[in-house]
Amino acid sequence: QVQLVESGGGLVQPGGSLRLSCVASGRFFKINTMGWYRQAPGKERELVAAITLVGSQNYADSVKGRFTISRDNAKNTVYLQLYSLNPEDTAVYYCYATLYRVGAVLLEPYWGQGTQVTVSS
Repeated sequence: QVQLVESGGGLVQPGGSLRLSCVASGRFFKINTMGWYRQAPGKERELVAAITLVGSQNYADSVKGRFTISRDNAKNTVYLQLYSLNPEDTAVYYCYATLYRVGAVLLEPYWGQGTQVTVSS
C-alpha cells in the first residue's frame, strides 16, 4: 500500500508565506513525478506545480515567481514553498506522485488527502 501525507497548510494573511510538505510511504521502488494540485470551492482541481525525478519543474502561470517546488528523493518528499500569498490561492492543496509499486510494471498515480490553505486577513 502506498500513502501520501501532506502537512503545512493553515491560515495566513495576504502577502504571507507557507511551506507544504508531502511524504510518500509504502511498498514502491521508484517515484517518477511529484507535484501539487489545488481545488478551490466551486472550481475544478488545477495543477499548481510538478517536478520530475531529475528536477525539471513546471508551474501554473498563476503561481510562477511566487511558488517554488522541490523534492528530496532520499526522503521521498516533495515540498511547495508558497510566497506572496493572496486570497485567490485559498484552496485545498493535494499532493500527487506517479510511481512504480513493488510488483507493478506500470507507473501509477497516487494522491494525498489534501491540506487546506486559507489566505485571509
